[in-house]
Amino acid sequence: MPTKAFSIHGHFYQPPREDPLTNLIPNEPGAAPYNNWNEKILAECYRPNAKLGNFGGISFNVGPTLFPWLQSQDQETYQQIIQQNQVNRQRFGVGNAIAQAYNHTILPLASSSDKAIQIYWGITDFIHRFGHQPQGMWLPETAVDNESLTMMANMGIEFTILAPWQAEDDGFDPREPYKVILPGGKSIIVFFYQRDLSTKVSFEPNATADAASFVNSELASFFFTDDDSQGNDQFILVASDGELYGHHQHSREQFLAHLLDGSSASAGLTSTYPALWLQSHEPTNMIRIRERTSWSCHHGVLRWSSECACTHLDGRWKSHLRKSLDRLAASLDGLYYETLYPLVPKPRVLRQEYIHAMLGEIEAESLISEMASYPLSKEQTKQIILLLESQRERQRIFTSCGWFFEDFDRIEPKNVIAYAAQAVRLAHLATGDDLSSQVESDLRHVVSPQTGLTADQVFNHHLSRDWEPDKDLLV
Repeated sequence: MPTKAFSIHGHFYQPPREDPLTNLIPNEPGAAPYNNWNEKILAECYRPNAKLGNFGGISFNVGPTLFPWLQSQDQETYQQIIQQNQVNRQRFGVGNAIAQAYNHTILPLASSSDKAIQIYWGITDFIHRFGHQPQGMWLPETAVDNESLTMMANMGIEFTILAPWQAEDDGFDPREPYKVILPGGKSIIVFFYQRDLSTKVSFEPNATADAASFVNSELASFFFTDDDSQGNDQFILVASDGELYGHHQHSREQFLAHLLDGSSASAGLTSTYPALWLQSHEPTNMIRIRERTSWSCHHGVLRWSSECACTHLDGRWKSHLRKSLDRLAASLDGLYYETLYPLVPKPRVLRQEYIHAMLGEIEAESLISEMASYPLSKEQTKQIILLLESQRERQRIFTSCGWFFEDFDRIEPKNVIAYAAQAVRLAHLATGDDLSSQVESDLRHVVSPQTGLTADQVFNHHLSRDWEPDKDLLV
């Protein structure tokens, strides 16, 4: 009898909330009675799902900007998540956790070098925490292009997950994975999630009020009957934000636990996950993807670069913000390369490898020494560290949440500006070159359609704050 298998994928992610000057999350009144949204979502979602063992029964990714906070604030939950993936690896030979591009950057809008950093940093962070190479990688907002897929394949990623409308062929069957042929003889596997089921799970609370009812009235109906399947195994993937299960929708962690622990099996369905499915179901069909598309914007990736119909307020601030930060990134890169080329023959590689210092796997000074052209002075090493830290903040300025919502006057866009200010400050300390006037002039055009707040006001506020860098970083 052919197998009818399904998988729930949970995308567990929060944008970076830390103040770049203190590395602490400020009090966020909207999260009351908790101090901030991370604490609230931990209590409502991450911790209860880990205690129920749900991370062991689904496909999931945890954003690299969330995981360090989780590790520092709730070691038990952090270890439970990692251990539940490890149990699957020991039992089946493959885990159910997948990696994520590091800063949740919209990769089709990123430069080639930024794509490489985001993918490499995401893979390295995953290996650091889970102890093995990831087979899959979640693309932020599932925003995709062939260059990103090629880089992922070159770095050992075997599969990713996309929305069905991201396939170029409208008539394909999403009950099976497909191969995307890439330049240079490479390929990558794509699992397309089931649109209607994923929509019901994400946005129709009544559909998930009871696990048994969901299986019988919703999930089972999306499989071919035994006669219609022609004896072929079928795989259905449901994808949603992981925070849905307990935070966005109350008690849905219990729904997930019941779905995985009996409700589906009683209906003759098998719970699995992509890496396990691939062990015995190698894709044979090819497909092409629609480049510069995503799962949360039906206008490609316009939501994160300009105005689109996904938002109803004046969205011109988004294009101004994108242009301003693109220009800042280019200026920061110019300072970085100009300073490092005489000292380090491969500054691009050093920047990419800096993730190992960020994770505490190697001292920054040791990493720089290994890659330097000749023995550097203490002052030269400190200068390079300041510039690497500036580049670290530069990556944070492209966090997708800075553009996702309708208005600029929110936590997420203002955090992006805070990271921009810190990147400028660090570059100034390292080189003496001050980019603030250029940035201030550009950000003046980023205006909240609701309150009139401008991004240059936020930028100047953060730039004028008192800050004493770690004495070891002072040049």
